Amino acid sequence: MLFEGVLRKMRTELGSPIQYFLVFENDFINMNQALNRKLEIEFIKYQCLGTGKNEPIYRQGFCKSYFFETAAAGDWIMKPELSKAHLNIEDRDLDYEKRVQLQPHIVYLANSSNVKVGVTRKSQVPTRWIDQGAHEAIEIVEVPNRYLAGITEVALKAHVSDKTSWQKMLKNEIEDIDLPEWRQKLKSYIPNEVSDYFIENKIETQLEFPVLRYPEKVKSLNLEKNPSFSGILKGIKGQYLIFENDTVFNVRGHEGYYVGLNIN
Repeated sequence: MLFEGVLRKMRTELGSPIQYFLVFENDFINMNQALNRKLEIEFIKYQCLGTGKNEPIYRQGFCKSYFFETAAAGDWIMKPELSKAHLNIEDRDLDYEKRVQLQPHIVYLANSSNVKVGVTRKSQVPTRWIDQGAHEAIEIVEVPNRYLAGITEVALKAHVSDKTSWQKMLKNEIEDIDLPEWRQKLKSYIPNEVSDYFIENKIETQLEFPVLRYPEKVKSLNLEKNPSFSGILKGIKGQYLIFENDTVFNVRGHEGYYVGLNIN
């Protein structure tokens, strides 16, 4: 079967294991059904997710000019503590920023390779954890806006990492961590204005990924350097496809790439 379209991050459904879907304009593929089958990927052109133009992708699936214009790529996306919509201050588009920033946000701990702290909109739980390849996660606080989540993350990352080792995550090198214990340990570092939002007695979420074989040495596929690739799919974790020869393909890292996909 042959599919063609622009790559976006895979959609997911919580299950045992998690179900992954690659969605194109006129097709969608349950990627779990492609396990143990040969995938052929061919890079055809760029297609900016903002303009639709065939221009090199800069970041987040956007070409460079659109990336620096769109409200969907403001600095507060990566640094929630820079959010200002709660003050009625515009960055690029106040209506958009209010819609995204002024909604419930979660600060959480996740274990993808080691314990890390992160921020996500409540509506993105557990999607955010799945996308990070976390085997387990637990919520710390639920706050009414992105700014409060951001200052909480800043306070906590002085005591715990805010980064995932993606190579360890893909090789399934995971530390044995007691997330509820870590949560209690970090409670005293939560900023005063957020302390009332601490979630008591939260149970951690366990996640199971569809992986038949983990890579021993991670080799990353870059479609600009290797526009044609084929391999036997052995697993899906985070937003990565894992192949038999230890090659991994970051689907999210190739958003805005228009590709042909063949499954044999």
